Amino acid sequence: MILRGAAPLAISLRDWWMPPNAAAHGVAVDRLMRWDVAAMSACFLLANLFLVWLFLRPRRKSSAPSPWRAEFIPLGLLIVLYIVMAATAEHVWARERFEGAVPAALRIEVVGQQFQWYFHYPGIDAAYGQSRPQLISAALGNPIGLDPADRHGKDDIVSSELVLPVNREVDLQLRSLDVIHGLFVPEMRLKQNAVPGASLHVHFTPIREGIYPILCSQVCGSGHARMQAHTRVVSLTVYNAWLATHAKRVGQ
Repeated sequence: MILRGAAPLAISLRDWWMPPNAAAHGVAVDRLMRWDVAAMSACFLLANLFLVWLFLRPRRKSSAPSPWRAEFIPLGLLIVLYIVMAATAEHVWARERFEGAVPAALRIEVVGQQFQWYFHYPGIDAAYGQSRPQLISAALGNPIGLDPADRHGKDDIVSSELVLPVNREVDLQLRSLDVIHGLFVPEMRLKQNAVPGASLHVHFTPIREGIYPILCSQVCGSGHARMQAHTRVVSLTVYNAWLATHAKRVGQ
């Protein structure tokens, strides 16, 4: 079941075709999306109008048109359009992936495994415990293979839901235990692959409380459609209470 945002979100008429935005960077992403769709629609319309004109124009026994006017000028305009669109998209992409998060950002490890998402919080010591592949056992309550002998992992929290405080930047570190998975949160305008053997980062700031679906955007196996979770964005007070409750469970 896909969960929708609990908080009422105003949907602008110009963005009726997009899910409601719940992240600070979503404004730039939506603006880029509108520009891309408008540019592609204009190119599509002009190309079809040009084809109709070619079919309907009167036949003339004149010489062939100059290649500069018929080929090179349209090609040059398309190249300029492509460069502008690519540069704008790269700027938005790099800001969320290649520019580091602020030092005070909340750091969470996201682990993908057929067919489940796990969210690893570092605990009070702000340090992740070591994980070992031979210790991975969801049936025994250790789905990401935390080493019980590592003192840094004794206060770690592993959750099946991503709980975040509103208006605080979040730095997600993604990895996969088996195949390529794609973390996709439409309302957060967030999509990033989790690749085996690699650790990838993406950061964002949730700005609206609510519950939002997490999907897998990569076909990762026969149970791909079941690989769902949800993001729960809450107030700082509720988030601290959630942390305290789970920390108590870990200490028991």
